[in-house]
Amino acid sequence: MKLNLKSLLLIGLLALSIAGTAAASTPIQLALFNPIQLKPESESVEGLRLSLIYGKNASLTGLDWGLVSHTTGEVIALQWGGVGISEGKFTGIQNNFINYDKGDFVGLQWGFVNYTKADFLGLQGGGFNISKTTTGVQYGFINYGENVTGVQLGFINYAQRLKGVQVGLGNIITNGGFMPIFPFVNFSF
Repeated sequence: MKLNLKSLLLIGLLALSIAGTAAASTPIQLALFNPIQLKPESESVEGLRLSLIYGKNASLTGLDWGLVSHTTGEVIALQWGGVGISEGKFTGIQNNFINYDKGDFVGLQWGFVNYTKADFLGLQGGGFNISKTTTGVQYGFINYGENVTGVQLGFINYAQRLKGVQVGLGNIITNGGFMPIFPFVNFSF
């Protein structure tokens, strides 16, 4: 028997719905805009969430797609869309035009604007990358990190404290560093 992509997707969604039912959360969430969505924002999603305009839930495990996706708890997911807002820890891949995370981030964050208020561990790429504590790689037009361990690759790189290397036209390290401001390459170990 030949399985095509639609069959595999259907099997995957069925497995996620069985797992989601056992965990007392919803396997599928469809939101026009909060509060007009299948399940209330206080419930978690373990499976697939589609936010046509704006969807909001407690936590999410699975696939998250939408114009504006918002979670107040932990996220373990692949998130793709216009704006991703996470108030808790995010683990996975976040690929939105704008990524905004209040909690810790572990994984890959890709977008035009990436903003993480807490600790960031992984790879952050896009136009503007902003994080409190970065461990990994930031690459984009403008990279900003308060505490950076790793590499910043961009047109303008800014770190208050850096253990690593900056490569770009303008590289700024306010505490320590080879030079406070230096073109092309700056570093601090």
